[in-house]
Amino acid sequence: MKTTPPTATVRPTTTISRAAATPSSAVAGPAIVVENLEKTYSNGTQAVRGISFQVKQGEIFGILGPNGAGKSTAIGILGTLVVPTGGRALVNGIDVTKNRNSIRKMIGFAMQDAGVDDLATGREFLMLQGRLYGVPKAIIRKRTDQLLQLFELTDAADKRIKAYSGGMKRRIDLASALIHFPKVLFLDEPTEGLDPRSRITMWNTLKRLRQQLGTTILLSTHYMEEADRLCDRIAIIDQGKIVVIGTSGELKASVGGQSVVLEYSPLDAAKVINAEEAVNRARLATRTQRSGNTLNCYVTNGAEAAPRILRALDGAQAPPASLRIQQPTLDDVYLKYTGRKIEDAEAKSSDGGKQ
Repeated sequence: MKTTPPTATVRPTTTISRAAATPSSAVAGPAIVVENLEKTYSNGTQAVRGISFQVKQGEIFGILGPNGAGKSTAIGILGTLVVPTGGRALVNGIDVTKNRNSIRKMIGFAMQDAGVDDLATGREFLMLQGRLYGVPKAIIRKRTDQLLQLFELTDAADKRIKAYSGGMKRRIDLASALIHFPKVLFLDEPTEGLDPRSRITMWNTLKRLRQQLGTTILLSTHYMEEADRLCDRIAIIDQGKIVVIGTSGELKASVGGQSVVLEYSPLDAAKVINAEEAVNRARLATRTQRSGNTLNCYVTNGAEAAPRILRALDGAQAPPASLRIQQPTLDDVYLKYTGRKIEDAEAKSSDGGKQ
């Protein structure tokens, strides 16, 4: 079992195939089934509160939410690292609480904290992980070479991991979680701390893994763009509960129209309230929503609505510091279903630890 996902860069000519993996029968039905799953810790913290969802075979499914929302706990339960206190969860038809060893053989797990051996070389580390997973000796070296090439670590294969950069360590960590070609891959915040270029590289690598191996991938993230660009479907989680599930397109469509976003100074809290009252009184938006010093006004046509909104705000002595018009985003979706922006939720839970 591995901890902490790496970033990866893909060579266009690199191809890996499950044909080299240990033969196994196809699994019918969903790859993951979660029903009313709960986790309450001994200190009374309710990290997961009755969540339910299913993940299809070969799907990239994202759990999107701020730190402290319950993402890591949910993935930990599915990866057999955390024992639930209620509900049930199945991975390829196997209950996570009843046959942990069978599940651990068929999954890969990469968490935020790296779990690599700094004294080993990259090649040694992958080969050791292959032996621990029971990969036949005859194919460990071939598979190691494939993964080193996939993650562009071939040139560093015989260097000690302690000499690797942070990005390289994350790549070798993810490679080790894939050494047994798992049917299901769990990733907890796979691009946390990576620069934008490395993050995009990681997304491309995960898509390639799904394409070449048919691997089912469940990941947690607090990056809106990551969920938007990478995931087939997204479950938004807030305070231990899943509030909505759908494709990115479906979730954005649920917001409706465009939004005129009004930004105010942090010192102008009263103006935000006055602005919302003025917009609603004049019926200039189908819906308004405040979050901190921002007011979102949802309208059918932003270009037509913006001038009317500004005139109303001038009359209410609540002109904004800035205004922009935008198409629905996952940030709008999160705001609609939770009543706050994900950044505000992050700030509130910043001293509460990771769940």
